[in-house]
Parts: sequence; structure tokens; C-alpha cells
Amino acid sequence: MSTSCNSNCSSCGENCSERKAQQTSFIEKPHKLSSIQKVIGVISGKGGVGKSFVTSMLAVAFNKEGQHVAIMDADITGPSIPKAFGVHEKAFGTEEGIYPLPSKEGIDIMSINLLLEDETAPVVWRGPVIAGTVKQFWTDVIWENIDTMFVDMPPGTGDVPLTVFQSIPLDGVIIVTSPQELVSMIVEKAVNMAKLMDIPILGIIENMSYVKCPDCGKEIKIFGESHVDEVAKRFGIEVLGKVPVDPTVSALTDKGAIEEVETDYLKEAVEKIKRSFAK
Repeated sequence: MSTSCNSNCSSCGENCSERKAQQTSFIEKPHKLSSIQKVIGVISGKGGVGKSFVTSMLAVAFNKEGQHVAIMDADITGPSIPKAFGVHEKAFGTEEGIYPLPSKEGIDIMSINLLLEDETAPVVWRGPVIAGTVKQFWTDVIWENIDTMFVDMPPGTGDVPLTVFQSIPLDGVIIVTSPQELVSMIVEKAVNMAKLMDIPILGIIENMSYVKCPDCGKEIKIFGESHVDEVAKRFGIEVLGKVPVDPTVSALTDKGAIEEVETDYLKEAVEKIKRSFAK
């Protein structure tokens, strides 16, 4: 950077690090009326691990802490957040922008299902159109006074996760996984993508960790012994929590009543995430 730099790269011929940083940044600005303090991406290296469920549970837990929480459902072809919260109305907009819909407990939600005439209609779009839609959820939706936003991302490392990483200023990501032994390779992909995009990894949450016998209370490892601790140690990340398979929770989620869930499964995770931001 020149000693006479005025931060206006358009009027400067220097090829300095500041100029390169501006040229390579794809971060989009949120809507001018939005106010968002923290943005956390929830990712997984593969589908079927319950990423949307964990996103919903985290949002509920943060909401119960007194925060104003939002969920951006970036899984355009597999949106499930509105159903978990029982939100089936259609989002509305004005000349200024689009407004998310609140859940019963005040969690603001935006999902493609809130814009489609028929929420069961498949979204048969190509990657660039899907990626553009996710960008619009950030730039065109008015997110008012949000303390923490969770971005429920599609699995894998394709177009849409890349768009989120590049376009939205994430403060960190949480990796969701399951107990199977192949998890090490899958987690490694998610870790490497986050590191490649220079996004802090807040930790890892293991879903479907066990099921508790209703008669004796014994924890049954239906997917085998957990490997999450050794995997986390290998990559130098923290285990935020382990969530069991709970039929009661599943039933409430299917009914669109996930906010009625009364568990402490992610209480420790919430505290660890809050501490990581306090550092």
C-alpha cells in the first residue's frame, strides 16, 4: 500500500495487496434496511446427516436465550425449514424488498418454499439460477434487527455452498456429521472447503449419535461407536455436542412444532459458540 493511499482503488495504479483484496472479494452487501450481527453457516460434507434439523434446533436454542434469530434456507432444492416450524404462508414484499416470515416464537425465516405457489413443487433449476436465488435471499430480503442468522446450506461442496462462502460474510461455520466411520473423509472435505475460503470453523455437531432405551435408559449406538472426538482432534476443531435420535423430537418436527421441543441436547453447544465469539 502506498503511503499516500486514500483507499480509492479506482484512481490508483498501484498493484498492492489492498487492491488485490478488493478485486477478489465477492461479498455482497445485505439489503440497506437489514441489520445482522452474526451469520453462521451450517454445513455438511454429505446429505442425510440432519443438517436442517440441527440448524432448526440451534435457532430454537438461541431464540430461547433471548436473541432475535433468523434462518436463511439456502438448500433451494431440498427446503425443509418452513415445515419444521409450521410456516406455510407466503412471503410478501413491498417496493423496498421482501420480508421473511416469523415462526410462532419469532424466528425469521426465508425459504424458497415461502415463494412457490405449491410448496411440494420440485425446484428444477440449474446451478447458476439456484446460486442467484441464494444471493437474493441476502441482498433483497429485509432482515431486521437480527442478532444471529443461521444459513442452512445444501450438502457437499458445489455451486450453492461456494456461493454462500463467497457472497455472504460468514462469521463462522458449524459442521454437522453422523457417527459412521466414513465420516472422517466427509468431514475433511467440509473442513478443507472452509479453510480454503478462510471461514472460521466454530465446531462440529454429531447428529443421530445414539438412541436411549425407553425402558432402561441405556444409550444404544445404532450407527456404531462414535468417531467424532478423534476426527475433531485430528482437524483441531471442537465437538460442540452430540444429538441423539429422539422419537419425541422427530414427531414434533414432523408436526411443524420444533419450537415445542424441550431438551438440553444443544445447550452446551450454544455456550461454546457464544464463547467463541467472545474471544
